[in-house]
Amino acid sequence: MARQRDSAASAPPRRGRRGADRVRPRKYTRINSEAVDYKDLNLLRRFLSDKGKTRGRRVTGLSRKHQRQLSVAVKRAREIALLPYVGER
Repeated sequence: MARQRDSAASAPPRRGRRGADRVRPRKYTRINSEAVDYKDLNLLRRFLSDKGKTRGRRVTGLSRKHQRQLSVAVKRAREIALLPYVGER
């Protein structure tokens, strides 16, 4: 018994995806929309922090494709002054 515990304790730490077996619910799938539109400001503001920065994929729970669409939509909305570049101070 003691040998088995020692060998398990001395094993190198596992690397790779953490929590890959756990499926995180996606916020984007609750929106039921195919593409992110730069004119939908309520949707875009949900994924921006108080400082005006776009939240990361780990925080938002979006897929890579939808996170990319979100970032492009935020950039377009900022360019035509629908969203501010910086948040409230």
